Amino acid sequence: MRTDQWLSLLVIALMMGAFLWGRYRYDVVAAGSLLVAVAVGIVPVTEAFSGFSDDIVIIVASALVVSAAISRSGIMEIALRRFSPERRGPRIQLLLLVAVVAILSAFIKNIGALAIMIPVAFQMARKSRVSPSMFLMPMAFASLLGGLVTQIGTSPNIIVSRVREEITGTPFTMFDYAPVGAALTLAGVIFLTLFYKLLPERVKEQASMDEAVRIKNYTTEARLTAQSSAIGQSISWLQRPAQGDAMVTAIISGSDRKRSPLPDTVLKEGDLLIIEGEQDALDRIVSEGKLQLSDRKHEKDKIKDVGSVEAIVGEHSQLIGLSAKDVSLFENTGLNLLAVSRRDKRFTERLGEIKIRNGDVLVLQGDLRSLPDLLREWGCLPLVERDLKLGSVRNGLVPLLILIVTMGATAFGGVPVAYAFFAAAFLMIVSGSLPLRDVYEHLDAPILIMLAALIPISDSLRTTGTTDVIADLLSRTATMLPSYGALALILVAAMAVTPFLNNAATVLVMAPIAATFAENLGFRPDAFLMAVAIGAGCDFLTPIGHQCNTLVMGPGGYRFGDYARLGLPLSAIVLVVSVPMLLLVWPI
Repeated sequence: MRTDQWLSLLVIALMMGAFLWGRYRYDVVAAGSLLVAVAVGIVPVTEAFSGFSDDIVIIVASALVVSAAISRSGIMEIALRRFSPERRGPRIQLLLLVAVVAILSAFIKNIGALAIMIPVAFQMARKSRVSPSMFLMPMAFASLLGGLVTQIGTSPNIIVSRVREEITGTPFTMFDYAPVGAALTLAGVIFLTLFYKLLPERVKEQASMDEAVRIKNYTTEARLTAQSSAIGQSISWLQRPAQGDAMVTAIISGSDRKRSPLPDTVLKEGDLLIIEGEQDALDRIVSEGKLQLSDRKHEKDKIKDVGSVEAIVGEHSQLIGLSAKDVSLFENTGLNLLAVSRRDKRFTERLGEIKIRNGDVLVLQGDLRSLPDLLREWGCLPLVERDLKLGSVRNGLVPLLILIVTMGATAFGGVPVAYAFFAAAFLMIVSGSLPLRDVYEHLDAPILIMLAALIPISDSLRTTGTTDVIADLLSRTATMLPSYGALALILVAAMAVTPFLNNAATVLVMAPIAATFAENLGFRPDAFLMAVAIGAGCDFLTPIGHQCNTLVMGPGGYRFGDYARLGLPLSAIVLVVSVPMLLLVWPI
């Protein structure tokens, strides 16, 4: 081997060691490794930053935006409640999530299937009071397994089909992959459901801050209009989406007469409801019942950046002792008071009549550009910035329709995944499904930097000819093994190479090798080509080999070494199940 080939292997080995050590964050390790690779000459200076334009970076960044828009739409909360997850244990929820992701991944791109289900996983984790890390990595692995079932499930299957056509004149068909792929998926889903505790519980860094500012007793008021779905329904029906986290404390009829909010009280048009609970639960009641939060509406043509913020009333605030009605809040400032929270206090009066006190937490809706100045003038302090749904504008089914069209375009329209997801992210923004101010909060910069830095380093294996050396070694080794041993070797080699090359590049490197020594040994190439496709599609050991693994790293708070803890035994299961199934379905 040449010096540059040894250097390429050395840089990658040191980088992997630094990842596993965990002393420095993964993006810092990746950036430092890139600098070293350029310094020793295995990555040309002109190619050092080529990773920033790579399709994988675009796909992951776009998928983060798409997933955030889907989560914000609330459509997944409706789907979540259909399964009544609060009545089931975390293990059953995990089984449901990994099974759904695996099935979806067989027919749409696995990154899209995962993006759809991540918001559901977060909701289930919150309701079950477990860390999302329990769900996210098993879901990512399930998406890789599900992609093995059909030809369109993952890129390696498509490429292997073309290679077979070149060799034999006949490509693999849509469901030629199904017998082996389905067996692997079933075995994987069972393993992930039973042995998820191999994963340590991780928490995203900002989660503790969100918990610190969680307020459970906001009070808001909402009116039943002619469009409300709650008209003619009972109080218990309206409160069902809150799942016990919010309740109606008073009903004020159109004639200003108060009625008792008994569970079987029937709601009428014009009723004004005083509701108390967590802001997420309040939002679910308002959105599901199609209630109107405020009688005052902003003119969209004049104010284009309407949103909601939480603020705490300071000791010397000018608002103390006054109500929203006293200061003519909307008339003078254009702000709506959407909710009030006070420790150990349950309100039954209208929001506009509540006398504000020191320490009250207010939810205000209005022009986000003028809100900071108004809060400063009144002596109020904004709380830590977080996702606040109450009073925000959402487009319901629009994000889901955008994602469905995107999936259809990639599966049947021949549109490249990177272009399709980038277009989907753009449409999410321009349609208002995700406010522009929130977009960059959801782009996980450390993950994207890590990916962009690692791509040219991994490519150095190819440019220095190291992959050719490895391929020659594999060919010579395989000639000394029995048929099942040669098949297992090809599978393991593909699984080992794919973290450093993308899965498509792994197939392009490994498929010709597999076909050649299958021919030299007098075997049919089908089982070996299938083994390459399976190995290239099954990177369970690192967060960098497939974008699905990368996508969950930030939200799950995972460390680099966490992937091997769950992924190594899963890789062994794939090996044990694949070899006999391949020999059974594709005799050599």
